[in-house]
Amino acid sequence: MSYDNNNIFAKILRGEIPCDKVYETDHAFAFRDINPQAPVHTLVIPKGAYVSFADFSEKASAEEVVDFVRAVGHVARLEGVSDDGYRLLANIGKNGVQDVPHLHVHVTGGKHLGCAFPPSAKTD
Repeated sequence: MSYDNNNIFAKILRGEIPCDKVYETDHAFAFRDINPQAPVHTLVIPKGAYVSFADFSEKASAEEVVDFVRAVGHVARLEGVSDDGYRLLANIGKNGVQDVPHLHVHVTGGKHLGCAFPPSAKTD
């Protein structure tokens, strides 16, 4: 998947599409999901043109990586889910069902989210 400068997150970053902004740093931007799957559902995106975590981890500067990771943690605290727990999710590529070709992390919480991957059966 190649980066598309006209994807919805690029347009949000350029101010062409409005959003419910939660937090912003030099290298990261966070806003509420328009189709929330939990009481708290915030997206955190890097401001650079990165498609996936692999792309970001290979090409982003150390400063961008640190700022982005810290922004994700700050958003969890800001949204009030850090004490009770939350889920981070990044859909990557076709098999990961990534809809927007811009790296983004979903911070979801505010209720029990169930088990994403049920424990496998014991095989004693």
